[in-house]
Amino acid sequence: MIKFQSLSRLPMFMALLFAVVVAGSVTTTAFAAVDPGVTVAPGTLGAATEPTVISSIPSNRERSVPTSTNTADNVVTGAEVIATFTQPMDPATVNSLTFTVKETTGNEVPGSVVMTEENTVATFTPMSSALNTNTSYAASISMGAKNANGVAMRNPIAWSFTTNASVFVAQKPVFLGTASTFAILTKSGVTDVFASAIRGDVGSSPISGAAIHLTCAEEKTGTIYSVNAAGPLPCRVTDPTLLTKAVGDMEIAFTNASGRILPDFINLGAGKIGGLTLVPGLYKWSTSVSIPTSVTLSGGSSAVWIFQISGNLTQASATRVILKGGALPKNIFWQTSGNVAIGTTAHFEGVILAKTKIALKTGASANGRLLAQTAVTLEQNAVTRPAK
Repeated sequence: MIKFQSLSRLPMFMALLFAVVVAGSVTTTAFAAVDPGVTVAPGTLGAATEPTVISSIPSNRERSVPTSTNTADNVVTGAEVIATFTQPMDPATVNSLTFTVKETTGNEVPGSVVMTEENTVATFTPMSSALNTNTSYAASISMGAKNANGVAMRNPIAWSFTTNASVFVAQKPVFLGTASTFAILTKSGVTDVFASAIRGDVGSSPISGAAIHLTCAEEKTGTIYSVNAAGPLPCRVTDPTLLTKAVGDMEIAFTNASGRILPDFINLGAGKIGGLTLVPGLYKWSTSVSIPTSVTLSGGSSAVWIFQISGNLTQASATRVILKGGALPKNIFWQTSGNVAIGTTAHFEGVILAKTKIALKTGASANGRLLAQTAVTLEQNAVTRPAK
């Protein structure tokens, strides 16, 4: 992400000069109407205030940018370019005419622009399946972009980035739908050796709530949902409709993760990944995967890891999944067709999408979500659902 520099305190002549330069040629500096050092959240400025762009993906002058993006719908397109505005925009004015991407040699990238529901984030998606490798690109948003009240941007915005030297497909996070509020979601219950500590919702469906063995004292921040009048009291909430939808979304997410194509790594380490540092990407194994010693995942806050595992996933006792570089557990997806076993006092990070059982041994902890299509078994564990 980038924060953009300001013209608001420059003399008028210099401001006009900069505006002409940015509008007429490619520049590596992005200008905006926000004072230097001021952080502005989208939607907080008044309607009469000129909108501007406060951040982008890729960031200004970023290198080794993926050439393609595998979307949440499992469709591979050229790498997306994203701009975040200070306030809601008129989507009719933020389009492929006002938001453009070009090679720095001048060749324009055909594409389309879509705004988020709040109209504060615009995504440019190339029509091609990939950008060129090892190529410099310039993205820009012209002053034709206006806010919801028709106020135009004071200055054009421009930033540049360079693609990876080889073909690389970035992954979008797997969409979890209503399953995203759950720390633990299963189809056949939760067993527990007291006392565990769960931060996030817990639920099971279609099995009776009697199969949820957690106590109310173990649910620290969240709700225990049941399909019927059975389950932990007095905290249990009966909501079969919610649980049916959440379990359905969990199954859809499993299918989405298992269906991602064009893996960056196949059968890495013959299934033994202990001691490795794993960069973002799509990993595929036709075998089981073990973590005999600690493993590191290194990447930024928007980086995504998807692990497709045909067999079991086993983490040895007293080992850790370590995150570096700003990596977030909400963007790490372990899709496994077999059982998952997290060893005694081990620490795990990420979302587990398991076809069968997830078992945490004594004292193990997890920052993530345990989404199992059979059961989850706990033994004095701490499970914390990451922020959405």
